[in-house]
Amino acid sequence: MKTEKKSYGKIILALAMLLVVIVALLAVYRFTRPGSESGAKTITIDVIHRDASLKAFNYHTDREFLGEVLTDEALVSGESGPYGLFITTVDGETADDAAQEWWCITRDGEILNTSADQTPIADGDKYELTLTTGY
Repeated sequence: MKTEKKSYGKIILALAMLLVVIVALLAVYRFTRPGSESGAKTITIDVIHRDASLKAFNYHTDREFLGEVLTDEALVSGESGPYGLFITTVDGETADDAAQEWWCITRDGEILNTSADQTPIADGDKYELTLTTGY
């Protein structure tokens, strides 16, 4: 009997500790995730096509996330997935999945580790959408 009580006690203690860790991780995520900026903003988006040609787009918007601007302006299209919009077509050019092509999103030349839908924008931001080959 005493062994069973000790086993249940250890299981309950382990579950309680797991719950505390989960709550702590959620709190850290909430306070460190990128915030968005409300109000009017002007952003620039450079599209670098397969042939290395560059086309610049300037947008004035009240939107808070990049994906909203891109779809509102019909600059991109794609598929909605668990991480947001997966961009397949930009400025009329579609990435060829068979050739391992994909659209890379960068801000001031640095690759973003968020999807367009999760990327907050600020006034004066400059983004690049580059057709990239190879996974």
